[in-house]
Amino acid sequence: MGACKLGAEKKIVEQESNGDLGVPSCSMSIDINLPTSEKEAQVRDVCRTLIKRWNCLPDSHFKVETVSGGITNLLVKVSVNNEDGDDLPVTVRVFGPHTEIVIDRERELQAIFYLSAAGFGAKLLGIFANGMVQSFIDASTMTPTDMNKPKHAAEIARQLCKFHQTEVPGPKDPQLWPDIFKFLSKASNLQFEDSAKQAKYASVAFSELREEANALKAVTDRLNAPVVFAHNDLLSGNLMLNEKEDKLYLIDFEYGSYNFRGYDIGNHFNEYAGFECDYNLYPDKDSQYHFFRHYLSPDDPESVSESELEAIYIETNCYALASHLYWAFWAIVQAKYSPIDFDYLGYYFLRYNEYKKQKDLCISIAQPFLLNLH
Repeated sequence: MGACKLGAEKKIVEQESNGDLGVPSCSMSIDINLPTSEKEAQVRDVCRTLIKRWNCLPDSHFKVETVSGGITNLLVKVSVNNEDGDDLPVTVRVFGPHTEIVIDRERELQAIFYLSAAGFGAKLLGIFANGMVQSFIDASTMTPTDMNKPKHAAEIARQLCKFHQTEVPGPKDPQLWPDIFKFLSKASNLQFEDSAKQAKYASVAFSELREEANALKAVTDRLNAPVVFAHNDLLSGNLMLNEKEDKLYLIDFEYGSYNFRGYDIGNHFNEYAGFECDYNLYPDKDSQYHFFRHYLSPDDPESVSESELEAIYIETNCYALASHLYWAFWAIVQAKYSPIDFDYLGYYFLRYNEYKKQKDLCISIAQPFLLNLH
């Protein structure tokens, strides 16, 4: 019927709202709460609007598959067949409701453009009101156990080194502490309708959290850690591996910003524990040194000196503490606003308890190093 007519009408919207990033954009949105058939219809309409060669394709030529529904976004794979043969599939990423409270979407879109040009992640193909269309990456998501394998750890380190060398225009002030205190401020003024959640929330000692954040900031400020463009969310779900081609991909840059090098690495090490927070899986010193060698000198890992290894080891493990605070405070905010069925308040306690467990050891390891800096 009027698939071609529909495409022609929406082409005007696309041209009018095409943004500075040089990709098509439109004001359409996808409601993730709709029944599957209606949601898939919205996905097809978005794809017809943003991908010109698909403008006139009927519904029967589309195949829509849910890839994942994580704790932030919904990912959908869209494949088509047309008269010219099969096109490459695309990924439609729909932002979770209220995620703009914890994610700067404008910053993300700006970064994707430059990171994609540098060879990272999927290519940005189009933008709609509550999400984006990207090229599909033919690879499998890694698991926390995968990340710890020496071969994979070395490749992640090499890729992260290259990632940290990417220049993204915009303010270069590290965002860690502004974000931590922003989350803490939002988290400390909430009210839950659910009585069990409210009781858990009431047990959070916010004055203590602020003291801990200020004290840790004072320590990490003395480390003078390099500031790089950081991924900030390098968990296993944001690492993909094509085993046939032996190719690793860093994906999903929604938390990306300029930040401290040690924070990005320490946050990655914390993610060895997975969402279950099994911190027995946190990498030991030898495993960390293996990672650092390939990060600091990808072409000649054995050339890295002991003093360089010790310095980045201290930097990373101090910032791993900051990672616990960041995601603990983030989790309280998500407990209020996210519609996703996940025990965010329970996650807060897991992260903050691990922070308290590791704090004294990490700070004591850092003290001799900090004294030598002055």
